[in-house]
Amino acid sequence: MAARLPGVDTVASVRGLTRAFGDRVVLDALDLEIGPGEFIALLGRSGSGKSTLLRALAGLDREVTGELSVTGSVAVAFQEPRLVPWKRVLANITLGLDAPAERAHAALAEVGLTERAQAWPLTLSGGEAQRASLARALVREPGLLLLDEPFSALDALTRITIHQLVVELWARHRPAVLLVTHDVDEALLLADRVLVLDEGRIAHDSPVTAPRPRHRDNPELITLRADLLAALGVAPEGRS
Repeated sequence: MAARLPGVDTVASVRGLTRAFGDRVVLDALDLEIGPGEFIALLGRSGSGKSTLLRALAGLDREVTGELSVTGSVAVAFQEPRLVPWKRVLANITLGLDAPAERAHAALAEVGLTERAQAWPLTLSGGEAQRASLARALVREPGLLLLDEPFSALDALTRITIHQLVVELWARHRPAVLLVTHDVDEALLLADRVLVLDEGRIAHDSPVTAPRPRHRDNPELITLRADLLAALGVAPEGRS
């Protein structure tokens, strides 16, 4: 089990974090620090350990070893919204949390779901369900918000809308954010720092300084995209 140490000017600090499944080492003495208010995107090929790292930060994997500290509360939004189907939306937002009703209603208002507070989860669209998942995370007032590919199941237009919502919520509340994604463009449009996980360690770390709102034709993003694809072992377009 990872030893938990007090963080200094960080929301999360990981040193020498290791996780193996049998003979397969997924995280190999990984080091990472996340500062207050940082928006970080984590890229990596399938099976590279992205979700394993996220679960360790969330305290959901007790089999990791090394040193890990997280300051303040942590909230997670997964690829699947994971709403309890027999509880209405408002009850899902406060599930397992002793939160005032006004805080839950405020969270729903922030994600545009005020009128769906008493709806059943199975009546929500995919975008609405993901908004509810974000509201459930927000109501916990996290210092660290972990997003595990929460946009991958959404259609293109809904994804753009939820992207904008996440950036607005981050700018308003300023939690540190760690977004796990397979999408290089998504990482560049949303994050201010992009990491690539490879062979169990952080193999690439790029700041993104382009002003918001961002556009794919920004020269900085074009250059960073090529660098990230190379770090992921993907040949540039037009090359074999």
